[in-house]
Amino acid sequence: MFKAIFTNSSGILFSRILGFIRDLLTASALGANVYSDIFFIAFKLPNLFRRIFAEGAFTQVFMPAFARTKHKAVFSANIFLLFLSIILIITLLVNLLPALFTKAIAVGFNADTIHLAAPYVAINFWYLPLIFIVTFLSSILQYKGHFATSAFSTALLNLSLIFALLLSKNTNESTIVYYLSFGVVIGGLLQVGVHLMTLYRMGLMKLLYGGFKYLTQKSKIIKEDTSKFKRNFFPAMWGNSTAQVSAFLDTFLASFLATGSISYLYYANRIFQLPLALFAIATSVALFPKVARYLKNNDEKKALANLEKAFWFLSALLTASTIGGIVLSHEILKLLFEHGAFSATDTTNTSAVLQMYMIGLLPFGIQKLFVLWLYAKEMQMHAAKIATISLLTYIVLALTFIAPFGAAGLALASTLGGFVSFFFTIKVFGKERFFAILLNKKLIYLIVGAIAFTLLLILLKDSISAYI
Repeated sequence: MFKAIFTNSSGILFSRILGFIRDLLTASALGANVYSDIFFIAFKLPNLFRRIFAEGAFTQVFMPAFARTKHKAVFSANIFLLFLSIILIITLLVNLLPALFTKAIAVGFNADTIHLAAPYVAINFWYLPLIFIVTFLSSILQYKGHFATSAFSTALLNLSLIFALLLSKNTNESTIVYYLSFGVVIGGLLQVGVHLMTLYRMGLMKLLYGGFKYLTQKSKIIKEDTSKFKRNFFPAMWGNSTAQVSAFLDTFLASFLATGSISYLYYANRIFQLPLALFAIATSVALFPKVARYLKNNDEKKALANLEKAFWFLSALLTASTIGGIVLSHEILKLLFEHGAFSATDTTNTSAVLQMYMIGLLPFGIQKLFVLWLYAKEMQMHAAKIATISLLTYIVLALTFIAPFGAAGLALASTLGGFVSFFFTIKVFGKERFFAILLNKKLIYLIVGAIAFTLLLILLKDSISAYI
């Protein structure tokens, strides 16, 4: 398990380093203004659908279903064609009516800004069908115990965007956003390419080929498996989508605030997502196939043992990241982004947003671990109910905090929604099970270590600031 976690973390870290280089170049080229807001809107829309349809719900329902079915090739081909068809229809609709979809995600934009943003939204949305193909292929690879390709392939998107920024250097802002938009699509094509190459190298193309070849004549034998997948998918889709819907609402509400607010949320969330992806997502991706297999074989003891190991490993890393992110928020942002068009005022505003996000890092990350248990046990409806409560909490708090705190209030509302989600996830998982894991001498070490690390960073804060 730890080998798989290390592989995932290494790939994510490599990709995120490239992502920060990309963001640094983007901040330098565009700053925090209407064009940066437009690109983040254009890129956010396919990412919203990607996380709802692809990475989240699809993987967490497909993996247990794929493990359970006796007709893996035909089942896989049927699910792939069904989802790809739906996603392509959505993509065509966005390209036919880009202004309508742009208006839906950024209601606060005026008519001129929507007209300006619409072509970029249409181009960026082609990333969605490409990344669904990547998600489907990576699910098969992960089931077979191969994590490296999926972990490192995201770097290709960032490399594509970095090249787009370099090629568009010394051009106007509109041209830069066009280059970035086409860079997104090219990055998606590259990701599909490396996954197909890996499947071919591992001899898994035969599985895909056989599934498509015999799909028509054997479709009846997978009818029950397909029906169960569909029943589980829609609750899972909703359960996985609340964080993305919250991000959508962040953008929607921030579009009514001062220019640059969308960008403050974006840059702060990028920092927040680094430890979340590097530790929480990497761990959950590595753990999920093992837990799904153990629970499928009714070996709950081994599943819990793996979950406990992952819990303490993740808790230590996320606690340290939370403390570092809160205490050194201004210094981190100044070091990474305060160049070119990104001003000291932008750093200060983004720092307040980042601190609000970082408060929720530990519950967000740990919740990702325990929600896997629900999905592995095919308790998608429970996860969907928890997600609904969390989202409603976020909406109420976002509307409450936006007036007094602005973009930072939206981030705080998201964080508090994460706490609610964590509480109810643990309740469904089982409070007795959870406290059996938590009430351990490791908890004392964690608390003492956290206090010592906090004091150390506070003492070193001025020295660190002086060197930045």
